[in-house]
Amino acid sequence: MLQTVCMPLLMVMTFLFWFCLAVLFYCYIGYGLLLMLINAIRGKRKNVSFPFYQPPVTLVIPAFNEAAVLPQKLQNAFNLSYPTHLLTILVVADGSDDETGEVLRGYPQVQVLHYSQRRGKAAALNHALQVVQTPIVIFTDADSLLNKDAVQRLVAHFATEKVGGVAGEKKIREGHSSVGKAEGIYWRYEAVMKRLDARLYTVLGAGELLAMRTALYPVLDEDLILDDLYLSMHIGLQGYTVAYEPRAYAVEAPTLSLHEEAKRKVRIAAGAFQAIEKLSLKKIVHYPEMAFQYLSRRWLRWVVCPLFIVAVLLLNVLLVAQNKNGVFPVLLLLQVLFYAAALVGWGLIRARKAVGWTTVPFYFLFMNFCMLKGLYLYLKGRHTALWQKAKKEVPFF
Repeated sequence: MLQTVCMPLLMVMTFLFWFCLAVLFYCYIGYGLLLMLINAIRGKRKNVSFPFYQPPVTLVIPAFNEAAVLPQKLQNAFNLSYPTHLLTILVVADGSDDETGEVLRGYPQVQVLHYSQRRGKAAALNHALQVVQTPIVIFTDADSLLNKDAVQRLVAHFATEKVGGVAGEKKIREGHSSVGKAEGIYWRYEAVMKRLDARLYTVLGAGELLAMRTALYPVLDEDLILDDLYLSMHIGLQGYTVAYEPRAYAVEAPTLSLHEEAKRKVRIAAGAFQAIEKLSLKKIVHYPEMAFQYLSRRWLRWVVCPLFIVAVLLLNVLLVAQNKNGVFPVLLLLQVLFYAAALVGWGLIRARKAVGWTTVPFYFLFMNFCMLKGLYLYLKGRHTALWQKAKKEVPFF
């Protein structure tokens, strides 16, 4: 047991504990509550859209070794309720070495860009935008399916000149994967936060479904990992906003295993730190609302929170060692119960089962662990823009 430390050091530890705990509360709960309050004071802002606005649109589908899912994806695109003569479907096959090229040859109505050297998603998008001739472009993954009126729901917002982009919603298909159930809970939380962000000002990080004005597209660095975050931030830095349209959504099959989900999360985490380096804070501060959102929703959560989670536990242990009375033992007990629930959740997920009250604490810690590992890989320069396909449940849908 530690000996009693001097009073100034005890005060410092106490301050640090409450400060770290307050930041964690703010990032995951308080920020959302604050947005609710601000939006309530401002009054309801109409999510303005014009349902009969139908500009020409290009649906861009980057693909790497997606032969197994492309037939369903393309059939899904053909079934979208948008005038056929106004919708161009463009697939960019990024160095695929499976039967992707052969599959695409069976769809002459689809525009195809195919090159043998794999260069990554950012390079694929750059290549696609060299040939896009429509005023609106929509990016969608090959392994997700869109709801029938997704395109119409997205483009309806562009009748408002201030809107430079529109983010759709990501949904996880219910399946047998317990990891998928945990991921589904997380994306429902993200959907709520995106709705609040859009009402305040703009969406940061559009996810798997993003529509934008073609003229606003920048040439992306080919080593870029999180293209959706960079594009949504770039749109904001041009003086436009990214709206949110939950009635346009992309449905994905759940990740097959925890190992596969970890690979994906770690890569995304490395991309988060890369994005922080690439985005210019000097430009962001000129847009105070977006800067506030970026600090609260991205920077603090990615850079600070994973470290503060560890700090809160260690400081709590030290404070209890100095004083076994008062609030600190209770808080330590709550932390122990939280970690115990996460441990149970980890065991259940490994056993391909899931219980909601254990899944949430596990997935929370799992994501933050992946952030720390992603930071390590980024600092070591071991991140890559070549996306690694996570194995998902089969059949696709």
